[in-house]
Amino acid sequence: QVQLVESGGGLVQAGGSLRLSCAASGSIFSVNTMGWYRQAPGKQRELVATITGGGSTSYTDSVKGRFTISRDNAKNTVYLQMNSLKPEDTAIYYCNAGVLPTHSVYAINYWGQGTQVTVSS
Repeated sequence: QVQLVESGGGLVQAGGSLRLSCAASGSIFSVNTMGWYRQAPGKQRELVATITGGGSTSYTDSVKGRFTISRDNAKNTVYLQMNSLKPEDTAIYYCNAGVLPTHSVYAINYWGQGTQVTVSS
């Protein structure tokens, strides 16, 4: 079994910063692309940022210049540093990872349980 466990959400004032972490654990052979998604109340889940195993990153336009995604391959952990937060960043943030489990020839897409980020104005 593979699990993604997120941490780091919370309440912050506009202009503040938060750092999210997501650790993959379990029977893992390798972890491919990792990413963060978010879902605000009444809205669809949207992609925030991704990072490949080689470190290539991509961001949705609304967070470019404010958020930074990074990863520690030795720890199978992905991070999202969020600066200059705005009220519109308020959402549940979900970690996502493409994982090749041990004793498997197929990669599986896993999700974390979500962590709430609330930005007050």
